[in-house]
Amino acid sequence: MVKSTAENLSPTRVKLDVEVPFEDLKPRLDQAYKSVANQIQVPGFRKGKVPARIIDQRIGRGYVVETAVNEGLNDFYQEALAQTETTPMSRPEVEVTSMPGVDGQDEGPLTFSVELDIRPEVELPDYKGLKVTVEPAAASEEDEQKALDELRSRFGTLKTVERPATKDDFVTLTLTATIGDEQVDHAEDLSYQVGAGTMLDGMDEALEGLSAGEDAVFETTLAGGEHSGEKATVKVVLGAVKERELPEADDDFAQLASEFDTIDELKADLKEKASEGAVTGQGIEARDKVLEELVKLVEVPVPDSVVAEQIEQHFTGQGHAEGDEHDTPEHRTEVEENAREAFRNEIILDKVADAEEVGVDQGELIEYIISTSQQYGMDPNQFAQMLDQAGQVPMIMGEVRRRKALAKVLEYAVVTDTDGNAVDLTAFVTPGGEDGADSADSADSADSADSADSADSADSADSAPSADSPAEATEEAPAKKAPAKKAPAKKAPAKTTAAKSAAAKKAEADVEDIEKAPAKKAPAKRTTAAKSAAAKKPEADVEDTEKAPAKKAPAKKAPAKKAPAKRTTTAKTAEEPADSAE
Repeated sequence: MVKSTAENLSPTRVKLDVEVPFEDLKPRLDQAYKSVANQIQVPGFRKGKVPARIIDQRIGRGYVVETAVNEGLNDFYQEALAQTETTPMSRPEVEVTSMPGVDGQDEGPLTFSVELDIRPEVELPDYKGLKVTVEPAAASEEDEQKALDELRSRFGTLKTVERPATKDDFVTLTLTATIGDEQVDHAEDLSYQVGAGTMLDGMDEALEGLSAGEDAVFETTLAGGEHSGEKATVKVVLGAVKERELPEADDDFAQLASEFDTIDELKADLKEKASEGAVTGQGIEARDKVLEELVKLVEVPVPDSVVAEQIEQHFTGQGHAEGDEHDTPEHRTEVEENAREAFRNEIILDKVADAEEVGVDQGELIEYIISTSQQYGMDPNQFAQMLDQAGQVPMIMGEVRRRKALAKVLEYAVVTDTDGNAVDLTAFVTPGGEDGADSADSADSADSADSADSADSADSADSAPSADSPAEATEEAPAKKAPAKKAPAKKAPAKTTAAKSAAAKKAEADVEDIEKAPAKKAPAKRTTAAKSAAAKKPEADVEDTEKAPAKKAPAKKAPAKKAPAKRTTTAKTAEEPADSAE
C-alpha cells in the first residue's frame, strides 16, 4: 500500500512525499519485462520469450524499471491524493527520488515527491444580514418610450437613400485588406450598421460621409485569421446606404407587434415591463453589491499558477499574437485582477454552497444549458453534447450551484434604497421567478437584433474581429430575427445568480468564473512544470447595436499528458431588420 505524507508549503501549495513498496511495483515491473520482450529480437529466443536476465544484460534493468514507474506513477499519485485528502488545482511537479535497482536496493521501494497547487481553505464569515444600498427602482417616461422605439425598430423597414452615410445607417460594402503589396483578405456585399463598432477599428469613421459608389482607405490592426494582430491597409467601397423607417405607433402596429388590439394597451404593457425591468436592475445591483461585501469579509489566497494560466489563455486563445496592441501592460494588469477576483468569488461561494447544502437538480442544469445555448445561437442539444464531450458538465453544475449560493446570501441580506426604503427582493431570489428569470441573459443578447446580420457578415472576413464562441467549433450563429409578438420582459436570474457577477463588470469577461478541474493524471517524468487544469469559458461577442457582455463557451479540457520516467526531465502533467422596402 502506498504511504504518503503532506507538507503545506503555503496556503495554496503542498508537497507530497510518497513511498511505494516493491511488492506494489512488482506487477508493473513484470508487465514491463513482457512489454520489452515483445519489442526486441535476441538470437536464440522467440519474440516475447526473452528472459528478464537477458533483458537486463542487453537493455539494462534501469530502462525496465523506468518503464514500470512510467506506467504506474499516475495511479500511485492518485492514491497519495486520496490518502492526504488533497484536491489539486494544477498539474503536479514530480521528482522521483529513488527507484529499486537504480538508486537503491533491487527490491527497495519507489519514492517520489510531488508539489502542486491546491484549493485554499478559508473560514466562512457570518454572511447573513449583509447590508447594501441600491438606487430606487423607478422606470421613467424615457424608459417607456425607449421600449416602444425598440419594438418599432424590430418591425422597421430599410429604404435606400441617395445621401452620404451617417451613424445608424445600414450599408452594404466591400472590404479589401492588404499588408504591403499583398492582398490578405477580400469580402463583398457585407451588411453593416454604421457606428455599431462590430468590425474593424477605424471603419466607422471611414464610412461616415461616404456615398454609394465612393471608397475610403484606413489603417487598422487585423483581429482574425492568420494575420491577426498585424497592421493592414483596408479599402472600403460603399455599395448602398439605407435608413430605417419605423412603423407608426398606432392600433395597426399594436396588432402586428403584439397580442393587443390598441396602442394604448400595448403602451400600458410596455410601461409595466419597464417597471419590472427597473426592479430587475435593482436586484442585479443588490446582488453585485452583496457579493462585493461578502468578498471583503474573507481573505482568499490565490495560486499564482491559476492567474498565470488565465493570462496566457486570454492573450493566446483569442487570435492575438503576443506583444500586439491587445497585449499591453495595462490590459495584462486588468486581466490579472479579474482572474484573482473571479477565483475568490468561486472559493467563497463554494463555501456558502457547502454551508447551505445547495444542490443542483437535473431541471436546473437543463434550464441553464438552454439559456446559455441561446446566447451562442446554438441548438440546446448540440450545446449539451459539446459540453459533455469536453467534460464540462461538472463545471457547469458548479456554476449553477454558485449562482444559487449567491442568491441565498442575497436572500439573507438587508437591502435599502438611497431614499431609506426597504427593498423586497423576494421575487428576485425565490423559485417563483425562476422560469422567466433565466431568460435574462438571452434577452439581453437579443436587445439590438437589428445589427445582428451585419455582425454575422463581418465574421466572414478574416480581417474582421472573430468571435470566440461555441460557433467556432460547430457553425456560425444564425442571425437573430425580430419576434412576431411583443418582446418578453427582461428578468435577471433568480436562483441561478451568476457567481461571476462582480467580474462581469470588468472589461474582459473571458477571465470570469474560473472553474478549476482536478488534474486527472500525474506525469511519469522526473520533474514536471505546474500547469492548471482550469476550464475557462470562451468569449462570444454578441454583435448587436448595444453589445451585451462577451461570454465564452467552455473550452475543451486537455487530457493529462504522460511521459517516460527519466531521471531528471521536465514534463507538463475555455439583425439587420428585414429589408422589405427598398
